[in-house]
Amino acid sequence: MVLPFFGKKPAPGTPSPATPTAAAPSAEPPELSKLDFSVGDPTHALAHCAGQVEVQEMAAGIGPAYEEAAVLYANGNTAEAEAALNGVLDAQASHAGEGLWMMLLDLYRLTGQRQRFEQRVLDYATRFERSPPPWSDLSSAPEHVRSNVAPMVNMSGGLSGQVAAQFQQMGIIGKKSGAIRIDLGRLRSVDETGCTLFRGVLREFAAERVKVSLLNCGQLAEMLAGQVRAGEPSGRDIWLLLLEMLQHTGEQERFEDLAVDYAITFEESPPSWEPRVEQAASSTSVQEVALDLDAPPSSDFVLDGEITSTAVEKIRKLAAHASSLQNVEVDCGQLRRIDFVSAGTLFNILATLQAQGKKVVLRNVNAMVAALLRMMGVDQVAVVLLRS
Repeated sequence: MVLPFFGKKPAPGTPSPATPTAAAPSAEPPELSKLDFSVGDPTHALAHCAGQVEVQEMAAGIGPAYEEAAVLYANGNTAEAEAALNGVLDAQASHAGEGLWMMLLDLYRLTGQRQRFEQRVLDYATRFERSPPPWSDLSSAPEHVRSNVAPMVNMSGGLSGQVAAQFQQMGIIGKKSGAIRIDLGRLRSVDETGCTLFRGVLREFAAERVKVSLLNCGQLAEMLAGQVRAGEPSGRDIWLLLLEMLQHTGEQERFEDLAVDYAITFEESPPSWEPRVEQAASSTSVQEVALDLDAPPSSDFVLDGEITSTAVEKIRKLAAHASSLQNVEVDCGQLRRIDFVSAGTLFNILATLQAQGKKVVLRNVNAMVAALLRMMGVDQVAVVLLRS
């Protein structure tokens, strides 16, 4: 079920529609794009930019309370946001629009307050004469049980600059399980950008302490070896990935010869030798994932957790994901909160994508996050769909 949330303010004398429809993205990015959300301190950024944001009352009857609750929740002040919403609903329950009710119900789901949710759900059903949204505990991201057996990812096709989306999928698999085995035996080609992306996901695994086993590295090592030339300082990531592959194949003498050539070519210290033994596939049942690097990238992108100015890199990855796509779907089903600065960054990226003729749909957005996105004008540069 897609719930309507955003709407345009009706002209004077025009009765408000019973069910407002989602506002279509406008052709022109709003003036909000001229605001600077790059200020390092979120509190200072909020004070600097909040006064410049024009909040228009919507057909659902949302006004100052909507603005106040959205900003309070974005700053992590959930109790104050709850009080602001309850204050309006208690004072004018028969006149408050559905948007405010959905914000409060989602706030209870986001904070795990089932008893209060069930009390307000009865009021909602009476007020709007329709079935209320079901209870679901959104107070924390689902915990992923880490298996003793690492999933196996079989990579095939070409390792090139077009595989960012596939590597995002690989990253999700590895982080969920805490370990991953990657079979490289079916790769057919490789270029420098592909090496950069592959090394990037390996560094990300290392930072997240995900145990990585690379299998059948010999073929990739030979493809890489054919692209390096001693004394020619180009393709640095090809050199570095080749050095890593030789550690996985256990070829220490070849590694040390290449390391000397690397030091001479790039005039910098090469990586140190760290032998890494390939692990054979277990005979027991194991999750296997086929990752065809030549397949068209998925249009799905995931925003999850709580995104603040210290973790805004999640949003910046959206631009790279959308680079080869015309239509982009962003799953926000596990996105609990986004702060003011990060919402501004998201707006700027979406405005750029819109200017490039791309269509972005943010789906399964909770009502508290959706309220902030409406304030920031995000619904003018992307389609925002509420979760059921």
